[in-house]
Amino acid sequence: MFNEVLLSNEVIIYLVSQTILLILQIFALFWVFDILKNWDFNSTKPKQYRLEKNSYLVMLIIFFALIVKIALIPYFAYVIDNLSNIVPGAMCAAGVISANDYGVKLLALKVFIVFFNSIWIIINSEDLKEKNYPYIKTKLYFFIFIFIFVLIEYILDILYFTNISLDEIVLCCSVIFGVQGENTLPLGLDTTKLLILFYLFYLLNIMSNISRQALLSFVVNIIFLYVSYLSVVEFFGTYIYELPTHKCPFCMLQKEYYYIGYLLWSMLFLGVFYAISSFVLKFLIKKELTYTYKYSIIFNTIFVLICTLYVGVYYLKNGVFL
Repeated sequence: MFNEVLLSNEVIIYLVSQTILLILQIFALFWVFDILKNWDFNSTKPKQYRLEKNSYLVMLIIFFALIVKIALIPYFAYVIDNLSNIVPGAMCAAGVISANDYGVKLLALKVFIVFFNSIWIIINSEDLKEKNYPYIKTKLYFFIFIFIFVLIEYILDILYFTNISLDEIVLCCSVIFGVQGENTLPLGLDTTKLLILFYLFYLLNIMSNISRQALLSFVVNIIFLYVSYLSVVEFFGTYIYELPTHKCPFCMLQKEYYYIGYLLWSMLFLGVFYAISSFVLKFLIKKELTYTYKYSIIFNTIFVLICTLYVGVYYLKNGVFL
């Protein structure tokens, strides 16, 4: 029986977009191997001139494909959230993403790919600033690395959407993320300890970035990412929903909550990304980009302010905490 999920306009647009981007990247890949094999910037041969001309087109194709793939992440979130209207039992994207064994793996892979794509874009930007393109081979090898994950992602996309059943009831977010009275936090943490860790690692993030300690910032922000996710689901999200039993990272993407989830999670990703990228870029291109530390502080601060403001506004309106 044909999977009716594939008849959804949103799913069709998404899969067609992914297919076009994959074809573009396959096309670019053929030129990438040629450039890697024969590139010699100091050469005056006609072949080098041809490679330089081709490289402009290849970089443009890769840049376009990677940028669009980043833009497709919020659209993917919108697609799976919209599918909750037809998948039985699903109240939001949480139920849909957990509808089969591929969803969570696919979502995690997409986050990694966005990170890799963003790193490539920064390397490309730095390469184009120099006259002799010192990072051209680095960014092309890195693109091959990214392409492997993109290919796996495309396969998972197909497997995920073709295996969403409309005959089986999926779990709703209240079941997936726990209900009132259940402590789902790891390591024996309670809400108070979690919030202390949240603000502590935020301060550590600021200090490590101000002092430009790339490795320390890398470690701190990895932990901050995990602690922030738990804090939003367990505490801050309940103030967005104004309901102490509603603990879900996906419902805040919906219209009822003014799509605040898109802004919230984007700020967290950008803040952590710039902190991590400072370390990764030092490894890949042996260059420290000081603006990454500044942007990490800015975006993480916006994220923390949004979370804190929801709690503060609720208290001012109601005189009590949840």
